[in-house]
Amino acid sequence: MPAFSAVYAGLPQPFRAEALPSQPEAPLLITVNEALAAELGFDLARIEPADLTALFSGAAVPHDARPVAIAYAGHQFGSFVPQLGDGRALLIGEVRDRAGNLRDIQLKGSGPTPFSRRGDGRAALGPVLREYIVSEAMHALGIPATRALAAALTGDVVYRETVLPGAIVTRVAASHIRVGTFQYLAARGDEEGLRILADHVIARHYPDLSEQDAPYPALLAAIVERQARLVARWMQVGFIHGVMNTDNMTVSGETIDFGPCAFLDAYQATKVFSSIDQQGRYAYRNQPGLAQWNLARLAEAMLPLIDADTDKAIEIANGIVVGFAGQFQTAWLAGMRAKMGLFDAPEDGDLDLVQRLLSTMEAGEADFTRTFRALCAAAIDPAADAVVRAEFADPMAFDAWAIDWRNRLAADRRGAGERLAAMRAINPAFIPRNHRIEEAIVAAVERRDFAPFERLVAVLARPYEDQPEHADLTLAPQPDERVARTFCGT
Repeated sequence: MPAFSAVYAGLPQPFRAEALPSQPEAPLLITVNEALAAELGFDLARIEPADLTALFSGAAVPHDARPVAIAYAGHQFGSFVPQLGDGRALLIGEVRDRAGNLRDIQLKGSGPTPFSRRGDGRAALGPVLREYIVSEAMHALGIPATRALAAALTGDVVYRETVLPGAIVTRVAASHIRVGTFQYLAARGDEEGLRILADHVIARHYPDLSEQDAPYPALLAAIVERQARLVARWMQVGFIHGVMNTDNMTVSGETIDFGPCAFLDAYQATKVFSSIDQQGRYAYRNQPGLAQWNLARLAEAMLPLIDADTDKAIEIANGIVVGFAGQFQTAWLAGMRAKMGLFDAPEDGDLDLVQRLLSTMEAGEADFTRTFRALCAAAIDPAADAVVRAEFADPMAFDAWAIDWRNRLAADRRGAGERLAAMRAINPAFIPRNHRIEEAIVAAVERRDFAPFERLVAVLARPYEDQPEHADLTLAPQPDERVARTFCGT
């Protein structure tokens, strides 16, 4: 067992509340992420199975751990709530991984905390499996995200729309500090707390900034840059977070909270899956703008740190946040050009070429992931166009676009083999398709059959490989398989 530290627990009282996980009725370990466990210093061969079950179900807390629930506020669908906090999660502590980085270990679904607001603090099995599948898939796709270390049944039941089995996911993060964490202290008028938190974030995530003359504007700028790159990567794989509240945006630049998230099947810019997003606030195309909006709320919270003169602080912060748009556009276009096989210096018509493809895909109801994966082979062999054309309701619309695409490819000097490899390294064959996640959840909840879950996790760990024996997992859903809504699980 690695040594646990209590770094965040050592911060002042307003930042957190101490609590213990609830005792599970009859804990049962579903799975442990062996590769991640090794990375974190867990020697699974030397830990008794009963001890692993106890740790990952909340039945036992390591002797050197000091569990806390983290306090934070947040704008939820645009409305500010001054106190939220971890209502069903406990930060057990931090461990130092093999690379020397400090990583949070958190139990999610471990029972009520002082921030539960009359909730039960539990998690149902379905949302636990969804978070495990999607967070690990995001990591394998190369997108910064919290990780899933383990999943366990508690033996308890939780009451949602129906009675469901309770479960816990053990989540690993660079940290669980959010935009809402800063908002919580700002709402209290706690300027000293803001300074302590900002210094903690710099030390943990941006140590190079500590020597700067103006570290706090630099911190805001660094967070803006990371979020611009992160959301660009979401857009490039068709990921829809579903609930981009300010309490669901980390300052480390990791994707967090995989509740009503989903991936596009047929490309639709306005697509919404989340059952709680009635107005489409967090639709696929809105994500960059909402990320910038969230960062503006972070800037507001940080104003007392940026400059003692409020007007000057606003001017500095505004200049930093406005820069998000250009940073996002640069990162997004670079990734989309690569998805189309363009790796040389950008040309003036490249943005139009990308936008025309997306418009053609939307009109033709083409599957986002399958279309871009099929482009890989078509980029080096026009005979492979048939596979791409099959994704479009009107294949001739693709043909018209492909003429200009091939003309543009001819100006890019990368060789065919090199281009194919590079395109396949950014266009996944496998994503966590909504209907496949649902199948895995139904099998586990209704039959205690975890084989579909285990298969999905294993295949998604290698998303850029063809894996022909699992080709069925690349297929778009049939009409009767489509998942129209995803749910938060709280």
